[in-house]
Amino acid sequence: MKAEGKVFRYGDNVDTDVIIPARYLNTSAENELALHCMEDIDKEFVKKVEKGDVIVAGKNFGCGSSREHAPIAIKAAGVSCVIATTFARIFYRNSINIGLPILECEDASREIAAGDEVSVDFATGLITDKTTGKAYQAEPFPPFMQDLIKAGGLAAYMKGRY
Repeated sequence: MKAEGKVFRYGDNVDTDVIIPARYLNTSAENELALHCMEDIDKEFVKKVEKGDVIVAGKNFGCGSSREHAPIAIKAAGVSCVIATTFARIFYRNSINIGLPILECEDASREIAAGDEVSVDFATGLITDKTTGKAYQAEPFPPFMQDLIKAGGLAAYMKGRY
């Protein structure tokens, strides 16, 4: 499994309230959540994001409330992967549960610039900045997590098994 796309870059402590503002939590419709993804931190995000693009951020991405709406909005907006120095633990689990690949890699999150083109190999954890030619090594997902993500999340994975 791989991802390739253009980078949208954010800093530390990007919380769930800016990923999907609380005023839009009256719906769980993925396409509606996608329309408002990141709007309180980046008004242009939904106009510019394309299927496959990647978010790169600093420490503690996804902090704040435990709402699943945040990773759902990111995935529904077309983002194929989020790379950060660290993730809030509940955001990490929610992302895996809904099939949004996320990788922790301090060097990549520090060095990859907005607008760079990157590719990510989830099986090996290799992140390649195609713009600069530099490669970074993240911890790859174990096979069972790769299966969850490939299936589209925990519910789809379980549905396919039984």
